[in-house]
Amino acid sequence: MKRLSVIIVLLFATLVSFAQFGKNDVILKLNGDELTGRVVKINDADLDFTYAGETLIYNIKKSEILKITYGSGRIEVFNKPARQPAGAAQEQGGPGLEDHHNKVAILPFGFIRDGQPADESISDEVQNECFSFMNKHAGVFTIINPRTTNAQLIKAGINRSNIKGYTMDDICNLLGVEYVVDGLVTLNKTTQTTYQSNSGKTTSKDGKDDEKDRKYNSSSYGTTTQNYQTNLNLSIYNDKGTSVYGQDRTAFWNTQDAYKNTLEYLLKRSPLYTK
Repeated sequence: MKRLSVIIVLLFATLVSFAQFGKNDVILKLNGDELTGRVVKINDADLDFTYAGETLIYNIKKSEILKITYGSGRIEVFNKPARQPAGAAQEQGGPGLEDHHNKVAILPFGFIRDGQPADESISDEVQNECFSFMNKHAGVFTIINPRTTNAQLIKAGINRSNIKGYTMDDICNLLGVEYVVDGLVTLNKTTQTTYQSNSGKTTSKDGKDDEKDRKYNSSSYGTTTQNYQTNLNLSIYNDKGTSVYGQDRTAFWNTQDAYKNTLEYLLKRSPLYTK
């Protein structure tokens, strides 16, 4: 009877919790599993959890949890991804610390257009531009293809909105690299430039080249070009979480794709660039 009373109290607390918060809690486990629902109670070594739309309470060990993103937006990290000792890569099929050396991953770039986050396709485009340039000037470094990097991030439940919940050494270890490249492009409309051109021709009413019958017809054409201001922030971190390079630059050109020249300018001055 006592046990039944405890269960009823927990269920009631769960219902009250759902009523107070519209968003679910999300538990990300160390094995990559993602659980969506509500954290009912947190104990010393475990926690009680119910899936969204259900009332059954599950007990989950804290040692199995990487982090919890609560419905309020708060993120609580319980365990960092374990670093594998040297030699573990051959035994377990994963990257050991010695395999991180000289490997570089490029994170999806942030892209803010007129104060609003741009589509992921634009972010991917900048990421691929960065990979293409770095891969041509890699030297001793191995630049990981963005498709591989993005797939690993997705499996770990990491995206641009929640990546701040992870340290850069966490990201390096997760991706199995020594360095990560992170960047933000900010693009804003500024002025407009109008170009005007005139054209004309002389005609005769009767088709004869009679000066008094000549008539001059003229027309005017105008085109308007939108100008932009582009700012690019580029950072590089190592697998100890230390920033090894950080630069911010405003593009010289006023076109929409001015970030390309600015990106190359900053990369040429980074410690990962080889001529």
